[in-house]
Amino acid sequence: MLYQRSSQLFIEAEKVIPGGVNSPVRAFKSVGGTPIFVKSAKGAYLYDEDGNRLIDYINSWGPMILGHAYQPVVDAVIEKAKLGTSFGMPTEIETQIAELAVAMVPNIDKIRFVNSGTEACMSAVRLARGFTLRDKIIKFKGCYHGHSDSFLIQAGSGAVTFGSPNSPGVTEGTAKDTLLATYNDIENVRAIFKANPTEIAAVIIEPVAGNMGCVPPKEGFLQELRSVCDEFGALLIFDEVMTGFRLARGGAQELFGIKADLVTFGKVIGGGLPVGAFAGRREIMDYLAPIGPVYQAGTLSGNPLAMAAGLTMLQEIEKDKALFERLEQKTAYLEKGMREVLSKSNVDFTINRVGSMISVFFDEREVVDFDTAGYGNNDKFKKFFHGLIAEGVYIAPSSYETWFITDALTYEDLDFTIKAIEKVVVTL
Repeated sequence: MLYQRSSQLFIEAEKVIPGGVNSPVRAFKSVGGTPIFVKSAKGAYLYDEDGNRLIDYINSWGPMILGHAYQPVVDAVIEKAKLGTSFGMPTEIETQIAELAVAMVPNIDKIRFVNSGTEACMSAVRLARGFTLRDKIIKFKGCYHGHSDSFLIQAGSGAVTFGSPNSPGVTEGTAKDTLLATYNDIENVRAIFKANPTEIAAVIIEPVAGNMGCVPPKEGFLQELRSVCDEFGALLIFDEVMTGFRLARGGAQELFGIKADLVTFGKVIGGGLPVGAFAGRREIMDYLAPIGPVYQAGTLSGNPLAMAAGLTMLQEIEKDKALFERLEQKTAYLEKGMREVLSKSNVDFTINRVGSMISVFFDEREVVDFDTAGYGNNDKFKKFFHGLIAEGVYIAPSSYETWFITDALTYEDLDFTIKAIEKVVVTL
């Protein structure tokens, strides 16, 4: 495949946009090469500026669960745009999507819409602190909750060590209130709580991690985490920006039967437009301004175009009772095919999957947390990534990102992908 147009566009972009991209993972830094510039997309396919077609396995990092340019969503946005794109005033559609989301997701009474997953997680943590009147939070190494200061923290040298910033611009003062835990290690979490028994406002976690590759929770881990939070009076926040409305109608809470105190959303809930949300029980959510003391605001929050896209997407998911079964079957088919191909090669690998989230790591050891996710052979992943592009398949340009399956994929697409992997694996 030729990428002359993409290469030229990247050169032009670098002159006026830092790094030539508006989100770092797009820059191909971890895999090398020049980013591909997309011209259009439809269904399961991307079409780039050079005229190449690629089967898409990132799907805008998750939102396109029904495929790109899904007609009902496109039509809803067009019709809403004709009436005005933003008012900064209440609209009926905000209540309509809120009612539907609350009906679909267990254990939430109220929801507030924002403009991104970062905003949602930042706001949820502020609300948790305001509700509990405590300052500290626990997050897990390798879980990503957006680029708010509280979340850009690396691990210290022990279970109770304060975090330290891993980005310039994040202050030590901010970092000291974020405590780092190891994913899937409940004893590590308990040790942190015992060292800070009355100071922790909340634990925030991706119930299925998607930012160190796809890493599922061990059996019982989330249940024990719920119990520890209850024991010490801390809130449990599920970051369901990826998993919400993707792993099940009601997200990870439904899938694992766990009740979180606060839940954050993004991706699917916006139907492909920039939308985030956070939700919870009435007594917690009523701590938000204008009826409570915890301030949160957004000029474009709940704008009609985003609400139209999100409402239509949720309505389509709600009425299609077989959707999640189809996604499970398609992703399981892809997993089986990949396992068969990779097992015949001399390449060490591990595949993790939950529902329609899946990752391959080039190491034979089990991947259960951020450290074990790092065992994978990145040189092999680079060759794998670029080899698949050459065959017409696009996956996430980082071994620390999950793949997202869309219902628009056909079994012919999946077979094509498996054959492409078979061709590429011999070069690793």
